[in-house]
Amino acid sequence: SLEVPFPSSHEATIALRSLSPDREPRKGGISKVITVSGSTLSRWSADEARILRVSVNSFLDHLSLVMETMDMFGPPVAM
Repeated sequence: SLEVPFPSSHEATIALRSLSPDREPRKGGISKVITVSGSTLSRWSADEARILRVSVNSFLDHLSLVMETMDMFGPPVAM
């Protein structure tokens, strides 16, 4: 399980929507579930440490890009 705190639940939901389309390239051995609980983004499990490491590294690369984009544009505006 990996928990990533965000300043608000709205920002956690934005990250969830940005990261959800990314599916695992390997079919089997890993289960990826991204959920939002309050302002925390959470997830996952794998059969092998190597598979988990590759998946986590990829996720963290994408998450870093999402967070940099949010920082660049500032907090979300309520509609």
